Amino acid sequence: MIFRKHHRVLVQGLTGKQGSFWAEKMMGQGTRIVAGVNPKRAGETHLGVPLFASAREAARAQPFDVAVMFIPPAAARDAALDAIDAGAGLLVVLTEHIPAHDVMAMHRAAARSGTRIVGPNTAGLVTPGEGFVGIMPGHNPNIFRPGRIGVISRSGSLGTLVCLNLTRAGLGQSAFLGIGGDPMIGTTTRDALQALDKDLGTDAVVMVGEIGGAMEEKAAEYAAGMEKPVVAFIAGRASPPGKKMGHAGAIVTGSAGGYPAKRAALEAAGITVVDTPSQLTETLAGRLSATQPRAMAAT
Repeated sequence: MIFRKHHRVLVQGLTGKQGSFWAEKMMGQGTRIVAGVNPKRAGETHLGVPLFASAREAARAQPFDVAVMFIPPAAARDAALDAIDAGAGLLVVLTEHIPAHDVMAMHRAAARSGTRIVGPNTAGLVTPGEGFVGIMPGHNPNIFRPGRIGVISRSGSLGTLVCLNLTRAGLGQSAFLGIGGDPMIGTTTRDALQALDKDLGTDAVVMVGEIGGAMEEKAAEYAAGMEKPVVAFIAGRASPPGKKMGHAGAIVTGSAGGYPAKRAALEAAGITVVDTPSQLTETLAGRLSATQPRAMAAT
């Protein structure tokens, strides 16, 4: 789930405007893009990358570990199934507004094959100093720099703000995991938290959640047993019940998925929850300074 520089990447939709723009940025940061997909241009190259008619054909000539989709909603299901059938270990689904029955088909196929899906409606993955996959500004040193703070976010824009503040504070990031804002996503907050907890390069975690669903509550169950400090911000505190606020997953029905329940669950697990994103960096620094003396005493 954490992107690494040795990962080989297939870009579906490489020749489109967005695919081309972001592929250049990714390669500039060390991402190994080994193949692209465009059925109409198979046999050609684009940005120095060979093009194939399908992910399955690409896999036979240029084996890959990660596939990233710059694909419109109507074609997303077929593209995802193609990448899954081709053996992608990780599929990054940037597309939003994919029909629900298509998303369910994608998740069923991924579960059968062992492919991990990040998204739909994710901004992608960034590991500063190694590379990135998706539409996060992983090429901008003012936002991302190598560090030891893991960041999890449903929202790409809020995740960018948090990483900007961390970089300005001199902390930097070990990895950014954008899990996506749709109701049916493949990688949950708990999955991402567990990955960062096991990562030796991560000392602490910032979690950016949203109202709706129960992902933060389930993440809290795992966080209760963590030694690494976790600081969280939950967006949507003032949102009215029953209204969809931005992301399709950010909808509250009755008390389920509401801000008070999420905050209570996180704080009960020992996670510090702040009121505004601007408070995350200072709060995190305080949590880190409190844990370092204990770590030094244990060595």
